[in-house]
Amino acid sequence: MEFGMVIMLIQLFFGVVIGLYFWNLLRGQKTNRSAVERESRKELEKLRKLRSISLTKPLSEKTRPATINDIVGQKDGLRALKAALCSANPQHVIIYGPPGVGKTAAARVVLEEAKKNPTSPFKPDAKFTELDATTARFDERGIADPLIGSVHDPIYQGAGAMGVAGIPQPKPGAVTKAHGGMLFIDEIGELHSIQMNKLLKVLEDRKVFLESAYYNSEDTHTPAYIHDIFQNGLPADFRLVGATTRSPHELPPALRSRCMEVYFRPLLPEEIGRIAEDAVQKIGFSPCPDAVDVVKRYATNGREAVNIIQLAAGLALTEKRETLQASDVEWVAGSSQIQPRPDRKVPSQPQVGFVNGLAVYGPNMGTILEIEVSAVPALKDQGRINITGVVDEEEIGGGSRTLRRKSMAKGSVENVLTVLKAMGIRPNDYDLHVNFPGGTPIDGPSAGIAMATAITSAIQRRPVDHETAMTGEISIHGRVKPIGGVLAKVEAAFQAGAKTVIIPAENWQSIFENLEGLRVIPVDTVQDVFREVFAWVPESQQMEQTKLADEAITPATEIFPPASASYLRADVPRPGQVTDSGSC
Repeated sequence: MEFGMVIMLIQLFFGVVIGLYFWNLLRGQKTNRSAVERESRKELEKLRKLRSISLTKPLSEKTRPATINDIVGQKDGLRALKAALCSANPQHVIIYGPPGVGKTAAARVVLEEAKKNPTSPFKPDAKFTELDATTARFDERGIADPLIGSVHDPIYQGAGAMGVAGIPQPKPGAVTKAHGGMLFIDEIGELHSIQMNKLLKVLEDRKVFLESAYYNSEDTHTPAYIHDIFQNGLPADFRLVGATTRSPHELPPALRSRCMEVYFRPLLPEEIGRIAEDAVQKIGFSPCPDAVDVVKRYATNGREAVNIIQLAAGLALTEKRETLQASDVEWVAGSSQIQPRPDRKVPSQPQVGFVNGLAVYGPNMGTILEIEVSAVPALKDQGRINITGVVDEEEIGGGSRTLRRKSMAKGSVENVLTVLKAMGIRPNDYDLHVNFPGGTPIDGPSAGIAMATAITSAIQRRPVDHETAMTGEISIHGRVKPIGGVLAKVEAAFQAGAKTVIIPAENWQSIFENLEGLRVIPVDTVQDVFREVFAWVPESQQMEQTKLADEAITPATEIFPPASASYLRADVPRPGQVTDSGSC
């Protein structure tokens, strides 16, 4: 009896202890829940206050293109982009172009245009997912990858209830979020090589397969959707649009081969002016042509033009003025240390030893390349040559293998001298100084015929037509070899005021037949070049000049094949417009 009473008292004691334990535990949970709810209410109130505060829209946002008609100066680029994305079978696209010319805006508005096409696979709710490659960092252990996606394994902090159960949790990346729509990657050339290779695999499979050492296909506690993701992959059927300011050769060939390439050209001063006028109007100021003219002299792209106008308008408002003045824009340019546009023009008159070459300095960006030569008589066969303004040498390759080679521009000069010797011009009897003014190191072989013309002009004291520009590589046998960037170079020559452009015959395109105010002449040999550039003189000197030209450019022996005159007798091209569509 007493023993049974003791057992009952012990049971009662432990029952009370256990009851108190669970009661305190429940009370603590309730207290914690109440504290969390109070903290949540405070944070929600903070968010409401923050969202109730809003500043005015930046001018850059107000002037952002909303339709295709709002994009300035990219008619051919937009046409190519629509052809690639608005059809029944849209393609992956890479857009090349300088900053601030509308690459991102074009991708947005073209997607909206594609949605209107009933044959397009893009649905009305297709998403435009944007990612900046410069900030798309990832962890090599697979913990985080905003582009491809990742798996949150149970060992990592914050795994939650699934982590306690040992279940890995897949996290979709941008390629999955863009499923059924468009994935826009800005500065795609900056993407890490590992991510680039993963992206190429996704483009082929149109799905993402994730892996985890903690995944067990036989685990019955793992949710069905996680089993599905690991076994069948995450959907990633989208169209990639990458934008870059790099040149095409700087991007991996594997990426380029999977994408259509579209080129956006630099904006012309008149187009910069249109953007500036629109910005002035949206600020609420009355038009000011003088201020817009100053913007056209300094801004090189639309973003710069809008920023200059916004700062100049801010200056006017702080001074209690409601009108914009040219002096405001000039002050902004000076205080921001903005340099004038490097728009080179052809000389106003012919010069001896001066030729307008052509060069490419970016994706689809051409410019006039000034080449000047001084020739001073020296002792026979003791002349020297000095080349300035070019790159001395360059390194190519990367990783474990790097090659160093001599400047291609210097090599081109040596080719020119070899050809001129064979033509009887004897450059070794002169001290020659070949200079590329401008302060930017020049490299590349495409200035071959321009250097040959400038050296011959300096030696024979024969001026070259100042309204002629030329580009083309020269071989040691006097052949004019094809070069890259011809469309951009022809456009640059036209904008610089040239009336004639000489290009290699192998670079000829039918588009050059329909140019207004510009004659494009294809040539096969250096003889063809010389017959063109030294034939511009007045009729009173034509007979004597032709005789001198024939004596100078015709070799004693038949070193070169006879020049074809079919192109020299070509009719004047029909009216048209220089464009930058296509790939160089």
